[in-house]
Amino acid sequence: MTTSDVVRALPLSEGKKRRFRQDKYAPYFFISPFYILFAVFFLLPTLFAFVLGFFKWAALGTPEFFGLKNYQHMFYADPYFWKAVANTAFYAGASLFVVAPLALLEAIALNSKRLRFKYLWRTLYFAPIVTSTVAISLVFRLLYNTQYGFINQIIIALGGVPVAWMEAPGLTKIAVMGVVVWRWTGLLAIYFLAGLQSIPEELYEAAAIDGATGWQRFWNVTLPLLRPVTLFVAVIVLIGSMQIFDDPQILYGNGGPSNTALTFVQYLYNQGIGQQLFGYASAMGVFLFVIIFVLSLAQLRFFRGFGSD
Repeated sequence: MTTSDVVRALPLSEGKKRRFRQDKYAPYFFISPFYILFAVFFLLPTLFAFVLGFFKWAALGTPEFFGLKNYQHMFYADPYFWKAVANTAFYAGASLFVVAPLALLEAIALNSKRLRFKYLWRTLYFAPIVTSTVAISLVFRLLYNTQYGFINQIIIALGGVPVAWMEAPGLTKIAVMGVVVWRWTGLLAIYFLAGLQSIPEELYEAAAIDGATGWQRFWNVTLPLLRPVTLFVAVIVLIGSMQIFDDPQILYGNGGPSNTALTFVQYLYNQGIGQQLFGYASAMGVFLFVIIFVLSLAQLRFFRGFGSD
C-alpha cells in the first residue's frame, strides 16, 4: 500500500468516525424534549417542593427557614390533616376493593361470547372517562338532591324516606364514591378486558377437559394470567385515589359537613392556594409523595411474591 493510498484513506476514516458519533448521539437528541420537559415540569418542582417544606413562605418576600416545624405541626398539631388522611385512606381502600373488582366483573361480562352488541356496550362503559368531570359532578349533585333528586324519587316511589345525601355527614363519602364508581369502573374494565383477551383460549379448553368448573377456571387460569394487568390497575387506582380532588371539590367545595368528605389534596390546596402557606403545603406534598411511593413498592412486592407461589 503506497503513501498516496494511505492519505486517501484518512478522510474516509475520519468521515466514518464522524458518522459514528452522529449515529451515537442522534437518538439522545430526538428524545431530549421529553427529558427537558420532565426536568422542567416535574423534577425541578419536586426538588423545590422538598426544599420548600423546610421553610415558611407566603409567595411574597424572602422564605424563612422553618426547619422541621412544618412537619411537627402537620403530625402533632393539625387535626384537619389527619381528618383528610383518614378520608383519603377510605377512598383509596374503597377504590381498590370495590371499584377494581367491579371493573373485573364488568370486563368478564364484556368478554363473554354470549354478549351481543359488544362494541356498543364497551363504548357506553368507556364514555364516562371522556366526559367532563365538572359536568359529571354537577349531574350527581342533581341526582343527590334531597327533595327533587332522581335517586330519592325512586326511594319515595318504593315507599322509603328521602335520604339527605349531601347533608348527612355519614353519607358524604358514599356520595363521592358513587361518582368515582361511575367515572372509573369503565376505564379499569377496558384494562382488564385487554388482559382477558390476551389469555389463550386453549388454556380454558384444557381446563374444561380436565373437569374444572367455571370458578376453578377463573381462579386457576384467569387470575394468575391477569396478574400483570391487576398490578397495573392496583397501582394507578392507588395513585389516583390518593390524589382525588375534583369530585369532592365540585360536590361539596368546602369538604362537606364536618369535613367528612375532605381529601388530602383538597386540604393541601386550601393551605397552599387558599391560605398561601406554601411551605406547609409543600411539606404535605412531600408526605403524600412518600406515602404513594411506599405503597406502590408494597404492591409491587406483594404481586411479585404472589406470583412466585
